Amino acid sequence: MAIGQSWCSVPISLSSRAFHLYCRRFLKKKTLLPHYPSHFTSMDHPKGTIVFTTVGRPHYGFDVFSVSLPPNLDDPSNKWDSERRLTDGTSVNFNGQFVDEDQTLVYVSERSGSSRIYLSRTGIARAEQLPSAPGSLFHDRPILKNQRIYFIPAHEPAEEPFKSWSALYSTGLDGKNTVRLTPYGSVDYSPAISQTGKLLAVASYGSRPWAGDFHELKTDIIVFPESDPTKRVMVCEHAGWPTWSDFGVTGNSYAPRRVTSSGLHSLTPAAMHNGEQIAVATRRRDKDYRHIEIFDAESKKFYPVTELINPSFHHYNPFVSPGSGCLGYHRFRGESAAGESRIPHLDAVLSPIDGLRMLRLAGSFPSFSPAGDLIAFNPDFDSNSGVKIVKSDGSKRWTLLEGRTAFYNSWSPAENNVVYTSIGPIFQSVKATVQIARISFDLANLRDDREDIPVDVKILTREDTGNNAFPSCSPDGKFVVFRSGRSGHKNLYILWMGNLKAVSVS
Repeated sequence: MAIGQSWCSVPISLSSRAFHLYCRRFLKKKTLLPHYPSHFTSMDHPKGTIVFTTVGRPHYGFDVFSVSLPPNLDDPSNKWDSERRLTDGTSVNFNGQFVDEDQTLVYVSERSGSSRIYLSRTGIARAEQLPSAPGSLFHDRPILKNQRIYFIPAHEPAEEPFKSWSALYSTGLDGKNTVRLTPYGSVDYSPAISQTGKLLAVASYGSRPWAGDFHELKTDIIVFPESDPTKRVMVCEHAGWPTWSDFGVTGNSYAPRRVTSSGLHSLTPAAMHNGEQIAVATRRRDKDYRHIEIFDAESKKFYPVTELINPSFHHYNPFVSPGSGCLGYHRFRGESAAGESRIPHLDAVLSPIDGLRMLRLAGSFPSFSPAGDLIAFNPDFDSNSGVKIVKSDGSKRWTLLEGRTAFYNSWSPAENNVVYTSIGPIFQSVKATVQIARISFDLANLRDDREDIPVDVKILTREDTGNNAFPSCSPDGKFVVFRSGRSGHKNLYILWMGNLKAVSVS
C-alpha cells in the first residue's frame, strides 16, 4: 500500500500511488471522560450525588456552521458573509461531518446528558439521534458512509490502569451489526475514511499505556482496509488527526515532508477532494483567535475564511463536503443568537452508575452543606471571584463574598452556616500571601428576593505565614486541616478553632 500526502507536526506531505492522506502532527490534547466497568454487583453501587467542574465547558455554547466554497479562491469578488448555522442551539454541538452536498450533517451533541451522535437534515428542525455504542457515555468524531456510522466510543474497559478505553467502531443505521475495528489492547482516535469507504485512517496510541503526555499525545497514523481491520499499516510516527484526499500518483515514499513554515500552528486539517487544498485551524502569533483558513498545497498560500466573518470568535475542527462545495466548523454561537443562552447553575450529566447522580457546576471547588441542600463554590478567579452558594437543585444562587480571589471551600459538617475557604492568589509559591478564612452567615437570609447575603469573615491565619490553602473541617467542627508553606515547603497543618494555633502534621 502506498500513501499520499499527510500533515504531521504542522501539516506535512507524503507521496503515494493511490491517494493522499493528511494528518496533523503533535495532536492536541484530547480529554477522556471517566467511565466505570458495568460488572459491579449491587453492593458495589454507591448512592448519592457527585458535583464536579469541567473547565470552561459551561461557556462553550458550540454550534456547527458552514460556508459555501467559491470555485476560485483567488477571485477578488469572493464574499465570505453567507455563514449558515446547521445545528439548533440546544446544548453544545461539535465535531461535525457532512454526509452530502445538501449539508446533511452528522455531529456530536451533549443534549441528552452525555456526548451522543446526531443527524441533522436541511429543512427538518428536529435532530435525529443515531445508533451508538450501548453503555458508552462518550462518543466522538462520527462519520456516516455507505449506510454505516463510524465513531469513537469508550465503553469497553482497558486491561490495565492508565490506558484509554477509546476505540473505533462502526454500526448500521439500524443499530445492528456493531463491529469493533480497533484491535483489543490498542487505542485509536480521530478516524478518517477514504471517499470510496474502503480505507480507514486513525491516530493510534497503539498498545502503550498512557505515558503522561498531556499537551501533545504521541500517536501514530495507522491505515487499514475496512474489510480487514487486522491489516494495519503505520504510515507516520508522532502524528494525529488524519484526513483523506484521493488523487493522482506522486511517488511511493512514506517519508513525511513539512509543507508549512515554522512558527505557525496549523491544526485539525480537512482535505478537499481536488487534491490541492486543505482547510486548517490556525493560531498565528499576531492573532488572538483560532481561525479556519484554506491552505493551497501547490502554491503554499493561505486563504483566510472565518476571520473575515467572525474575527473575534475561536473556530474549531474544519470539515468539507464530499464534493468540496461546503466548509464546516464549530464555534461559540454568540450571546444574541437563537438557542440556549443561559448557563445553568447545575447541569445534570448522565451517570454510569444507577443511583449515583452527577451534576456539572458552573464554578469550581464545590462543597455540600451538612444537609446536602446547599453547595458552596467559587464562580471564577478573575472578574467574578469570591464565594457563592447555590441550592442543590440549581434553582437559586446567592453571593457570600465577592471582589476577592477565593478558592477551595469546605462546609463545616457541624454548622449549617459556616464555610471555610482560601483567600488569595491560587496555585502560587509558598511565599505568596494566602489565608484561611471562616465565613458565617444567617440561613434566614437565604430568600428568593435576595442576591447578596451579609456575612462575617474571620481570617484564621496570619499574613506572615505565607501560603495557607485547601482547608478541610473535622466532623465535629473543632479542627481545620490545611496546606501551608510557612516552613518553606508546602506541608499539612491542623488548626484548633479554640485557640487558632496551627500544628504541623507532615
